[in-house]
Amino acid sequence: MSDPISKELAESMGVSNACYDEISAILGHLPSVEDLSTLLAMWDSNGRQQGLFTWLRGIPHAAEFNEYIYDGQREAVENIEEPRIKECYNIAHSLYARQSASGGEIISSNTPFETTGESIFMVGKVSSQFLNSDYARRYLHMASNPIDMGSEEENTNYIRMILESLLDNNILHTCDEIVEGGLFLTLLASGLPNGYGFDILCAREIRLDAFLFGEESGRFVVSLAERDDDFFLMKMDEAQINCCFLGRTTSGRILIDGYDFGNINTFALPLKTQS
Repeated sequence: MSDPISKELAESMGVSNACYDEISAILGHLPSVEDLSTLLAMWDSNGRQQGLFTWLRGIPHAAEFNEYIYDGQREAVENIEEPRIKECYNIAHSLYARQSASGGEIISSNTPFETTGESIFMVGKVSSQFLNSDYARRYLHMASNPIDMGSEEENTNYIRMILESLLDNNILHTCDEIVEGGLFLTLLASGLPNGYGFDILCAREIRLDAFLFGEESGRFVVSLAERDDDFFLMKMDEAQINCCFLGRTTSGRILIDGYDFGNINTFALPLKTQS
């Protein structure tokens, strides 16, 4: 780990004392010059004209009340607090361990990551819904009824058809539908077989836990060589399919919004053994 930077030097980089303290809380240690440079670059690219401190803390997102999701439990919904990225570390380990215990292994990937530095995209609408996710039931104590997704099936099949064509033509290297465990565990399933990690940024306008652990169907994670990004985006535009850039594959580390979750292989070990 690089040497920590002082508050005075950080202030000369445009980082106030309050921001310095917030960054330290996010990272779990005093930041280095590299830490601050990375976070400042991230803020500059996707801060959406917010102040640095506001961006670091994240804008609170009130969970929308939907009868078919929350089964009339308005009181339980109004006080849902959005977890910080650091808290998502334990949540992710817990969801992984639960799937491993119940099914022997987490969801498997049809096409696992095979190299580093590849672009990762999420294809399909960027959902802010928890739906019937394991996370919503266990952590938010939301009781949800089974949802009729029949109206979405045709759209999902259309997206799948387009992506399978790109996969067959070697434009895409991996393609997996986001299912149980949400985006995070889908990425985990893609990386674990060959030990590749991922470095992604989450959509700031969506609750962090909904983005990472929501299980709405009709969304896919794909990876491809950076040289094919423009062609892929052109095809998505032609097909009128929404997609968003998440980040890139790594040699093993998992980073989400700059927070280091450690090496992907540690997710195969019990949480209590992690440092």
